This record gives sequence, C-alpha cells and structure tokens, in this order.
Amino acid sequence: MRRGRSRREERRAQLVRLLEEDPFLTDDELARRFGVSVQTIRLDRHALGIPEMRARVSRVAQGEVASLRSLVEEDLFGVLEELRLEERGRSHLAVERVHTFRHADIARGHILFAQANSLAVALVDAPLAVTVSASVRFLRPARVGDRLVAQAEVVLRDGPRRRVRVVTEALRPEGVRETVFSGEFVVQEISHARGDRS
Repeated sequence: MRRGRSRREERRAQLVRLLEEDPFLTDDELARRFGVSVQTIRLDRHALGIPEMRARVSRVAQGEVASLRSLVEEDLFGVLEELRLEERGRSHLAVERVHTFRHADIARGHILFAQANSLAVALVDAPLAVTVSASVRFLRPARVGDRLVAQAEVVLRDGPRRRVRVVTEALRPEGVRETVFSGEFVVQEISHARGDRS
C-alpha cells in the first residue's frame, strides 16, 4: 500500500512539473509518458485541481492574444501559446480531417504555411504587418492526430522589415516528435491601415 501511494505521489509531482513546462499536453500523451491509463491521469489532474487541456489552453491563449498588435485573433492560424513581440512566439494546431487531402490523412501544405506565416506576422510590434517573401521547406508529412507546434524567432530587424525563422514540429499520437516544416519569412510593418490616413 505504501509503495503504491509513493509512486502515485511521485507521478503527480512529475505531472505538475510537466504541465508547468507544457500546458498543452493531452491526457493521452500524459498517459503514454507515465505508462498509465487516461482515466488515471484524469483522476490525478482532478485530485491536483488541474483543469483539462482545453481550459489550460484557453487560459494561456487569452493572456498571449492580448499581446497581439499586427493581427487580430481571428487572423491567427493555430492557438497562440507564447508571444514576445519582436523576439519569439509559439503556437499549436491539432491536425484534423478538415486540414487534409480528401483521399489521404496528410495535412495540406498551406495549413503548415498558414500556421507559420501568421505566427511570423504576429511577432511584429506594429498595428499592421504583411509577409513580403518566404523561403520554406516541407520536411515530412503531418497527419490527422498530430499536434503541430510552431516556434518562431525574429533573427534580423532592418528598419520596417523583420526576418523571422519558423520551425514546426509534429507531436505524433504515439509520442514521437518530428520536424515537419521550416521557413524564413520577411515581414514588413505597414505605416497605416487602409482608410487610416493619420
């Protein structure tokens, strides 16, 4: 009895640490990591007062979305996890059937591009910014069930232009992590929006 209790306490302590590092881990991913059932993870979360992933995502996203300047939330493709204007950002996107080709479970390229591009634009601390060029590589296919995590970093600032590097990893349902996309985007801030002549 004592041994089972200490294992549970140790697992719960590790669960808290893991979710502090990555609040976007699903119960399925956590169950695989700990080698327990999804129900056990749910019981642990409940006992620790940790909400389900959707609620955790919502809390984090609300704080980060408030920092957006160059985009409105509806223009962002994916869920914003982190945003440090003019520095770096991170978003995630769960690949669903609607993102894939009709005859295959492979995500269409424009889905990966849209996530990366909107994150690159979001990093610019200006009321409006647009992508003026991009050099991208699709490294591996993303599939239904993958969670795409895009990380972006401003690597160069030259007046109104920023060079932003984005790398997207797919977190596979089986727990494997693979890089599926990389790109460099040149994003330019625009001095005023259409109709705004000030």
